[in-house]
Order: sequence, then structure tokens, then C-alpha cells
Amino acid sequence: MVRMNWTLEVVIVPVSDIDRAKRFYAEQLGFHVDHDTAFGDQVRIVQLTPPGSGCSIVIGKGAVPEMAPGSLRGLQLVVRDITAAHAELVARGVDVSDVTTLGENPTPTPHPLDNVGFIFFSDPDGNGWAVQQISSRS
Repeated sequence: MVRMNWTLEVVIVPVSDIDRAKRFYAEQLGFHVDHDTAFGDQVRIVQLTPPGSGCSIVIGKGAVPEMAPGSLRGLQLVVRDITAAHAELVARGVDVSDVTTLGENPTPTPHPLDNVGFIFFSDPDGNGWAVQQISSRS
């Protein structure tokens, strides 16, 4: 049997103001705007991708599932250096938590924040994001 690859490619993020959310994700977080497509006045889809990610987010109206703006929690990004990521978000004007250590590193690494170093922020609607440090993967 051939092993099937299952890749997560898109996550829908519910927002109340598409333009405000697009500015936040593109300008403050540095996500790439893959496309911003409108089909009349009722349908608009904006796809944005974090730098280096194989998974994008989609914000919009009409063709995306209806969810309450700000209701999504637990979105997580991974970076190699949580301290540098924190500094970049602060410089971009993102209201981000201090670097927090959650638990003890289950795998000894030369980087004490690997696996356990996190920062947290929300988009303008309140959708919750975490950023975790993982400097290398086995």
C-alpha cells in the first residue's frame, strides 16, 4: 500500500472587516497576499500565507463558511527563534505577550526554549494565535 500524504493547506479565519484583517495579516504579521478576489458584491476571498508556510489562511465573505468573527482559537505558528519573532512582532506594532515557557522541554536541545517557548497574540477580531519555538525537527 502506498502511503498517502495529507497536507493541511488552508484554514478559514472568521473576521468582521476583511480590509482591516488583510492589513493586519499582511502588514503587521508579514503574511504574503496570495490573492484577493471578489465576485460581485457578495463574495470576496483573500488568501494569505505566512512566510515559509505550506498552509495559508483565508478571510472573506460569501464563499467561506460562516463562523462568528473572533471565534477561532488555537492557531499556531512555529519559528526557529521565539525571541527574534517576539521582537519582530513588537516592531510591527502587534500586541503580543512576553515570551512564556510552558512546561519542561521533553527533548534536550542546545536551545532551552525549544518546544516550550511561546508567545501569544490575537488579530483585531480576537482570533487567538500562538507562536512556538522549534529550532529543528528530527
